[in-house]
Amino acid sequence: MDLQIQVFNTGTVSEINAAFTTLASQRPDALLVTPDPFFSGRRAQIATLAARHGVPTSFPARDYVEAGGLMSYGPNINDAFHQAGVYTGRVLKGAKVADLPVVQSAKFELVINAQTARMLGLTVPPLLLSVADEVIE
Repeated sequence: MDLQIQVFNTGTVSEINAAFTTLASQRPDALLVTPDPFFSGRRAQIATLAARHGVPTSFPARDYVEAGGLMSYGPNINDAFHQAGVYTGRVLKGAKVADLPVVQSAKFELVINAQTARMLGLTVPPLLLSVADEVIE
């Protein structure tokens, strides 16, 4: 596929800014933000920097897209909370935690911010828009 991948490990606000300065000079085709509580708490900063530097970015959850990010594909948070509630109920009814199966999210969602796509000068293919769980205008 002739892809070049560069990993940025960031743990501070200034490291996020430095990573985007580097991205701006390298002009990558895209950026993938991985799931991380640190990033989640700075989703507005990351979405803003990605848009400012014109970097199409895919995020792990819809709240980044609601903050202005381009798109996300990840577990549906309401489904994950529901599963946590089911687990809690089973434990409260006496099930041993060690006996409970490991469960992975069953519902994933694709969310696209059409306004951000237009701002970046991107045309989202109609097929992708048609399969998206939500398109934010």
